[in-house]
Amino acid sequence: MTRSLKFDPSNSKTALCTPSHPSVVTSDTFTVTLPVPPSINHQYATVNGRRLLSSAGRAYKAYVGRQVWLALAQSPARFSLRERLQSGPIALTIRFYFASALRRDLDGGLKIAQDAVCEGLGLNDNRIIETHLYKQVDKTDPRIEVSLSFLPSPHHSA
Repeated sequence: MTRSLKFDPSNSKTALCTPSHPSVVTSDTFTVTLPVPPSINHQYATVNGRRLLSSAGRAYKAYVGRQVWLALAQSPARFSLRERLQSGPIALTIRFYFASALRRDLDGGLKIAQDAVCEGLGLNDNRIIETHLYKQVDKTDPRIEVSLSFLPSPHHSA
């Protein structure tokens, strides 16, 4: 049985949802399907004049970290993947599948998703030298599909 990913930071059962799309871990690529992140307006809070990650933002990052860990734990390629991703340039691709085409900006979930996946993999996101974003509509299964891929050295200039 597959269930749609619906992230709700107030619902501790979110982490028990069964992803409708399995993760893929190879020696060159990490791909994971995740819930759509909170909107940019819900990712941050202002406290004493400082802009901080909100509780919803922290909960989302923690959830993503668990999903990344689970995907890696199930793959025999996890060590070679992490070694490659830590040694060279990386391309990031995120496909956003929103319930509606007009309710969310394409780039509003980029930073939190990028940070959360990279932290889960133990990577500094400054290794990302290419970013590809796509916006699509899936009313019945809103989600994001995040992929990090090792780039061969000709794409990288030191």
